[in-house]
Order: sequence, then C-alpha cells, then structure tokens
Amino acid sequence: MCMAIPSQIRSIDGVNATVECFGVSRVVNLMLLPEPAAVGDYVIVQAGGFAMEKLEPADALEALDYFARVLVEP
Repeated sequence: MCMAIPSQIRSIDGVNATVECFGVSRVVNLMLLPEPAAVGDYVIVQAGGFAMEKLEPADALEALDYFARVLVEP
C-alpha cells in the first residue's frame, strides 16, 4: 500500500520541480503528469519521485489538514 501526501510546487526547472510538504522540500519529476504544472499547483508524488496527478487546491488542503491531525496524534 502506498500513502501519497499532496505537495505544493515551489519552483520548476524543465521537467523537474521542487515541491514542499510539511516544511520538507524535494525535487520531483513532472514527466508523467497528464497536463502542464505551474508553481503553486498541488501534486501527488509517488515512489521514485514522480508527480502523478494534479489536485484542486481545496482537495489538497483538505488532505493536508487530515494528515496533519493524524500524523501528530499518538
């Protein structure tokens, strides 16, 4: 089972982007996205560092709120 947490694109350099999630930044590959991405978009990143899907901001923020509550509780 894979758990993917939404990440927000902070910068784009060609086919790679720097994304941020809960204060952690990493570089991901955008080549598998079915549509163009822009700075500020939210994406789901799968194993191997590939962004697989763009999310609507409201959906991403709802998921991030849920994960923030779940990951903090014992």
